Amino acid sequence: MLWNLEPGWLMMAVASVAVIALFFGTALDAIMDDDGFGPVGNMVLFTAGFFAAILAANCRGIAMRDLTFAMATGLAGAFVTIGMLALVKAGMARL
Repeated sequence: MLWNLEPGWLMMAVASVAVIALFFGTALDAIMDDDGFGPVGNMVLFTAGFFAAILAANCRGIAMRDLTFAMATGLAGAFVTIGMLALVKAGMARL
């Protein structure tokens, strides 16, 4: 799916996801407080997790012809990324 986008559309997709991720990152920062990564850090992790999940699904041979399925895959990857890194950060803080 991402492989077939022109550079202009890819930049628009990244910008759109980054703006939405900033809202999520700000909300997560208010909820997680010291366990989070700050609003911008959460945004970067959220955006990276979103596109990494879509790229991983594409590399595994899963076709993303339906935008709803692609969004669900990206959101799942974003929340898994934030969750796993928050667990790692909390574990490191306990040591």
